[in-house]
Amino acid sequence: MTTTAPTDRAGQRRVVVTGFGVISSIGTGVEEYTAGLRAGRSGARPITRFDTEGFGQNTACEVPDFEPERWIRNLPSGHVGRAGQFAVAAARMAVEDAGLTETDLADRPAVITVGTTDGESHDIAVLLEQELAAGDPEAMDPVLARRVYAGRLSTAIARELRMPNVEATTVTTACAAGNYSIGYGLDAIRSGEVDLALCGGADAVCRKAFALFKRFGALSPDVVRPFDKDRGGILTGEGAGILVLESLESALARGARIYAEVLGYGLSCDAAHPTAPNRDGIARGIRLALDDAGVKRQEVDFISAHGTGTKANDSTETAAILDVYGDAPPRTVAVKSMLGHSMGAASALGAIACGLAIEHGFIPPTINHRETDPECPLDVVPNEAVTADVRIVQNNSSAFAGNNAVLILGTYGEKVRA
Repeated sequence: MTTTAPTDRAGQRRVVVTGFGVISSIGTGVEEYTAGLRAGRSGARPITRFDTEGFGQNTACEVPDFEPERWIRNLPSGHVGRAGQFAVAAARMAVEDAGLTETDLADRPAVITVGTTDGESHDIAVLLEQELAAGDPEAMDPVLARRVYAGRLSTAIARELRMPNVEATTVTTACAAGNYSIGYGLDAIRSGEVDLALCGGADAVCRKAFALFKRFGALSPDVVRPFDKDRGGILTGEGAGILVLESLESALARGARIYAEVLGYGLSCDAAHPTAPNRDGIARGIRLALDDAGVKRQEVDFISAHGTGTKANDSTETAAILDVYGDAPPRTVAVKSMLGHSMGAASALGAIACGLAIEHGFIPPTINHRETDPECPLDVVPNEAVTADVRIVQNNSSAFAGNNAVLILGTYGEKVRA
């Protein structure tokens, strides 16, 4: 059923996606990112950001050849670190992709919300090294010290885009933070608080995350193989994904191109264990998202899984998916096989992948796949993208302490309501 009604079945304002900004290890910008997803490109490469001597491995999914000056025009030099540069650059890309100018944005009420896990943890590590080397905290670089505040990931976007009339929020629910941020923007527009939101996530490769996952025994020795019987863990990654969300009324009024509609989302926090995923908590988040979206299980064309490539995550997430969908679940893919785990940016980049799949009619692959684990009986679209009529997609994310966020996107005007 095609409709342009400004409200949905619950009387809430409808929300659509009109712009994407992408910085990733497999491509910067919508065109390059789409090509990377279609090709099943791997972002794995040797780490250059910090010294890995003593770790016994040196692979992550860093963003190559990033040139912040291409996108950052108004911020003072040194105002943000690498994660902040990613966030600001992706926001600039997103608003330009949406056909919005600084004049359009000036004084317009909006929400800016960015999810992150590590913020500028690389800068914190540098500051610590400075203090230890000098034996004096006064030796720390004040420019670096000022920019470690995670709130700058969102406020810097407002400053760069010259948007004074915004609520700028940074969400720190770790690896689910990107979806949390998109849900935050969705609620703000649905409620009528604003007509526009810039939402997503950003993180940069840092020694802290690399060391943490190494200590957990969760780093892969080579590549990421989600749902494979020989999977060995994650590769840390980085990047940013920012989405422009608008009320349907606003988008139609300015003749904007609409990538997809944000149908709903669900949050659950099981708090069952500091690090181990919880099957019931993930399943509850999925059910809440489907209910909020008004979508039936059989209407979902594919799931973009959290899919980290660790033994525990993939088997637990599979069990939760089967609990909700039964023994015939939708195709379930893991873009982390290409991107690595970009922490707070992960589910935002996943959401953009879902939107591009809807726009271009394909399902991205799970690369590096050799043999599906019997504990993960899913069609993971192994190694090669497939052409498909994609209408409704589910984007999963989970984080330490049981934070789960699930997002549902659909083709604008083509969804079937319960």
